[in-house]
Amino acid sequence: MQNEKEILKEIINILSELRLGIESISEGIKNLEEGIKKLETELFRAKKEPEIIIAKPEPKYKYRPLSERAKSIAENLYKEVTTERIREVVIGKGEKAIKIGGENILSFYFFEGEMKNGIKIAMEILDIKPEEWPQSLAKYFSDVFHDPALWAKKCVDVYGAEAICLYLQGTDPNYLNLDVNHAKEVVKKVKDAIDVPLIIWGSGNSEKDIKILKEVVELIGEKGAVIGPVLDTNYRTLGAIAMGYDLPVIASTPIDVNLAKQLNILLENMGLSLDRIIIDPSIGALGYGIEYAYSVMERIRIAALYHKDTALQSPFVCAIGREVWGTKETQLPSDEVFGDQEERGILMEAITAVVLALAGGDLLIMRHPKAIELCKSLFNTLSEA
Repeated sequence: MQNEKEILKEIINILSELRLGIESISEGIKNLEEGIKKLETELFRAKKEPEIIIAKPEPKYKYRPLSERAKSIAENLYKEVTTERIREVVIGKGEKAIKIGGENILSFYFFEGEMKNGIKIAMEILDIKPEEWPQSLAKYFSDVFHDPALWAKKCVDVYGAEAICLYLQGTDPNYLNLDVNHAKEVVKKVKDAIDVPLIIWGSGNSEKDIKILKEVVELIGEKGAVIGPVLDTNYRTLGAIAMGYDLPVIASTPIDVNLAKQLNILLENMGLSLDRIIIDPSIGALGYGIEYAYSVMERIRIAALYHKDTALQSPFVCAIGREVWGTKETQLPSDEVFGDQEERGILMEAITAVVLALAGGDLLIMRHPKAIELCKSLFNTLSEA
């Protein structure tokens, strides 16, 4: 027993000495660190370099208008002025009515003429709550998805929409197949909630659109609206309805010059004035056939202005929002490869809109407020320059 106590006492003494040794080492390390810091301060003290101010160079060349730059060249070598003009179509009635078309040039060729009414942008809403919109887009409207009238009002009051395009998506027989009463209720609420022009776009089903549109036009009253899409399978009925209520129509054809011309001629032959027709060329989004859409639109516009094809002298409407935001790229989440989801979607919509505006688009139907901001900024800059 006595031996055990002595052993424990000896262990305690050893541990005490060890602790003192550790404390001494710790203090030595602390002193060493302080010495190193002092040495670094003395040897490598950063001297504040004087701020270098680089003067912004003056641009070597200042912008000069084309007329000045090309004054030594005969105008007929770089100008091709036409006597033709795209017809003006009035959408809506009253102070907030807008005009599209009226240009006598290819888009932004201001050295040859004018774009009388510029490019107009309408914001898109649906008659039902969208189920497949990504959060990067839906977050701007999710508080009003339950009520199309509030949705339309927010587009106008908050985002400054010049017109509203109401897609009656829920009436599609291949989707929810909602009835006429649903469509009439939505159209009336939206019409009463806004003071800007209204575009009523059916489901695209020829037979169902006849049933729906012939009923909802009765609710439009003095405000006026645009109805569509008018197809080669329902143009007689919808054309007659448009004439009866003095409304413009959206003439939709698969992306093709001859088909667009043919439908316009058919509508004109039955009595609908060409200044009540807007061409929907059925565009594709960026990466989804936009090159072909651009080519066909450009050919239509050149035929209208420079080959005096009066049947094609109608303005274009481009349904951009639904085409762009239906692509898989706008649905993919943010990652290192594709980047931020919202920025990706905004740029896809804005680039699609700009490309089709350059092809001749007069009325663009869009979704994302920031994409619309980008487009308006660019269009204003090009117009002012």
